Amino acid sequence: MGRFGTTTDYSRIRHWIEARGGHPARIKNAPDSETVRVDFSSETQEEISWDEFYEGLDGSRLAFLHRTKAEDNIARFGKIVRRKRRPH
Repeated sequence: MGRFGTTTDYSRIRHWIEARGGHPARIKNAPDSETVRVDFSSETQEEISWDEFYEGLDGSRLAFLHRTKAEDNIARFGKIVRRKRRPH
C-alpha cells in the first residue's frame, strides 16, 4: 500500500520532482501565482524557475501532496494542494 505526505519544504519538493524528470511550470500566459504546476513535459505549460515556483506556493498558500511509497518503489503521484489552516 502507498503512503502520502504533504510538504512545503523546498528541498524535499525539488528532490521529488527532479528525481522523476519533472520541473516547475505554470499555465502559459497565466497572470497569477496560483497557476504553478509540476510538469513532466513542456507541451502545454511554461517552464519557470524554482524561485518562481516557491513564490507561487507561498504566495497562494499551497503545498505539495505526494506519494512517498509505492508498491513498485517508484512513487509517481504528486500534486499542488491548498495548505490546511493551523489551529491557533
